[in-house]
Amino acid sequence: MDKIDELASAFARLPGIGPRQGKRFVFHLLTTPKAEREKFAALIKDLSNEVRQCQECSLFFNGTTATICRYCSNTHRDDSLLMIIEKDQDLVAVERAGTYKGRYFVLGGVLTLSGKGTVRKKELINAVEKRLAQGLTEIVLALSATSEGEHTADYVRDILSPFRDHIKISILGRGLATGSELEYSDAATLSSALRHREET
Repeated sequence: MDKIDELASAFARLPGIGPRQGKRFVFHLLTTPKAEREKFAALIKDLSNEVRQCQECSLFFNGTTATICRYCSNTHRDDSLLMIIEKDQDLVAVERAGTYKGRYFVLGGVLTLSGKGTVRKKELINAVEKRLAQGLTEIVLALSATSEGEHTADYVRDILSPFRDHIKISILGRGLATGSELEYSDAATLSSALRHREET
């Protein structure tokens, strides 16, 4: 495979990008100045060197020495609440709403109805066990209102079943339209969904 096709295939593996768009990206890069291409390449390389994954919530964050992100290291957040979200962008959306002040855990994906996909099962169990010792009383399942999100929520409930005697498990309340992803929800909708969350 030549370098143009190889890079186009790499771009095509990104979410929402197909083969034609992947090739368009490559030809765009070829028409940009060499310095810009080198800077682009350096930024990608720096992802490995300067971005870490939080050991407690699995969020990716900038840092070369810290092992936990700023949300997990913030002593002013509410230890009694743990919100389980699908991806990093969902955390950004929830924080933008400004209503939730508890802890987070990033699943890293959803499970499809056909059984495809992976979530961080072992890491989730470890996080819940650790948070229980710190006063955890409620877990909020904040997954997208899609069939995959609901299927994943059912799977997570099964994982959390041994903890049901010690914690309440709730889901976001009305406000999120069916089929919507958390990442694209506006702040007012997210705030309403959090205020009206229901035990599940």
